[in-house]
Amino acid sequence: MPDHPTPAQTLDRITADALALRLALRSHDGDHSQALAARIIDAQALAGSCLGLIRDLASHTPRTTSADLMLLDRVAHIAKAAQDAGAELAAALARAVENQRRRADATSKPVVFIGPSPQQFIESASDLLDRIPALSHAIHRDQLLPPTPRTHQPH
Repeated sequence: MPDHPTPAQTLDRITADALALRLALRSHDGDHSQALAARIIDAQALAGSCLGLIRDLASHTPRTTSADLMLLDRVAHIAKAAQDAGAELAAALARAVENQRRRADATSKPVVFIGPSPQQFIESASDLLDRIPALSHAIHRDQLLPPTPRTHQPH
C-alpha cells in the first residue's frame, strides 16, 4: 500500500466521511450543543480533506485540459458542499444556544422562537452533504481521476 493515498482513495474516503456525517445528522435531535460542535468539526475536516485533494491534484500535473478542469471543478463543489454544511451546522448551534437562552430568560410568558429551528439548519446541512456522493460518482463515472501508477512487480 502506498504511503500517500491515491486521489481515488482520498475521494472515496471523503465520500464515506460525508455519508457518515449525514447519517449522524439524521439521527441528531438538534438540541445538544456538544454534539453539534463535534459535527461542525467533522464538516470542517471534510472540507479540509477536499481542499487538500485539490492542492494535491493541482500540484502533480498542470491542469489545462477540459477533463482536468472538470475534475477540479467537481472537487471544488464537493469542498463547497462540505463548507456550506459546516456553516449550516454553525447556524444550528447558534440558534440552539439562542433558544436555550430564551427559555432560561422566560419567566411566566411563553417563549417565542423566530426564524428557522436548529433542526431545519441541520436538515439543510444534510441536504448539502447529499450532493457529495453524486459528485464523487460523476468523477468516477467520467474517469476524471489521474490513473494510479502501477508498482513494478518482480516476475
